[in-house]
Amino acid sequence: MHHQHVLSSIRTTCARFPNLVFAVAVSLPFALLILLALGLVWGTGQARAEDTASCAGTSLVEQLALSDPEKLAAARAEAAAIPNGSGLLWKVEKPGLTPSFLFGTMHVTDPRVTEMPEAARAAFDQAGTVVIETIEILDPAKAQAALLTRPELTMFTDGTTLTSLLNEEETEIISAELSRRGIPIALVSRMKPWMIAGLVALPACEMARKAEGVEFLDIKIATTARDRGKQLLGLESIGEQMQAMADLPIEFHIRGLVETIKLADLMPDIMATMTGLYLEGEIAQIMPVVLAAGPEELEDDASGYAAFEERIVRMRNHVMAERAAPILDAGNAFIAVGALHLPGKEGLVALLQDAGFTVTAIPANSGSL
Repeated sequence: MHHQHVLSSIRTTCARFPNLVFAVAVSLPFALLILLALGLVWGTGQARAEDTASCAGTSLVEQLALSDPEKLAAARAEAAAIPNGSGLLWKVEKPGLTPSFLFGTMHVTDPRVTEMPEAARAAFDQAGTVVIETIEILDPAKAQAALLTRPELTMFTDGTTLTSLLNEEETEIISAELSRRGIPIALVSRMKPWMIAGLVALPACEMARKAEGVEFLDIKIATTARDRGKQLLGLESIGEQMQAMADLPIEFHIRGLVETIKLADLMPDIMATMTGLYLEGEIAQIMPVVLAAGPEELEDDASGYAAFEERIVRMRNHVMAERAAPILDAGNAFIAVGALHLPGKEGLVALLQDAGFTVTAIPANSGSL
């Protein structure tokens, strides 16, 4: 009976938020960094049109340049030490094969992001096979079925409720924010904290665009490929992506939900920072800059980011590289994944190089591939 009640709660949630594909967010700044690492998104329809102006954030790069240029220089130096930290488009080659391409995405609907750079568009146009993280995001019915099939990944199935894990102050903070958005806390009391964080993490303009049905970059890539008759493949299932989030400690998710709400005023600035650095292809700078410019709460939670990076980024990098290899061995593929998967000693670029491919950065506005 309890299991049936949980399934009923999931169905109610999906009905309450009809644009739901999936909610995913973690502690600031991870709530927005997830947009560079995980292809699961939430479009609730809860943002009001009059709220969209609240997304006009100021880049933390600009703020640091004025307030503490030495701190900005240190953040950039830290990023420069990360292998393959610059560049969104990479050419993947092996003798005897038609070249393929690896492209880093940001899972948002910002028109500056969804309009791919010239070189990326050219690589996409010529590819015979297009690959994204999970093609299940194209089918809302499959996404909801994934929620129903493994309810323990997204819901408390043992009688636990969100409020039973919170102290009085945390309950008040979360309840007030949900009420402001027209969501009774009782409606989501059985949802895991990281699911609820997906309701409050994104700036209002992003939520409003998703509520209006605007496609984020990965879906736009996939639907265009499908419409043009290209072979469309995925590297993961939604269930695997949900499992990655569920594997992080519950304490981490609770802290993330509370901090996401407490630091809500910083969200537009973090989004502006991420978007600006993404468009410049400076992926490795994002985390150092946000930590350098953000409040002490972020610096104190660096250990939390390590857990996020291990489970959501590094471990999945290896899975993606293993599954991408045979696709790349066929040649002429365009693989688009969250941009945080590209940099680092165990990023996709390095892992594909280790697998015998030559991987070379292509400038965003390159006239030739």
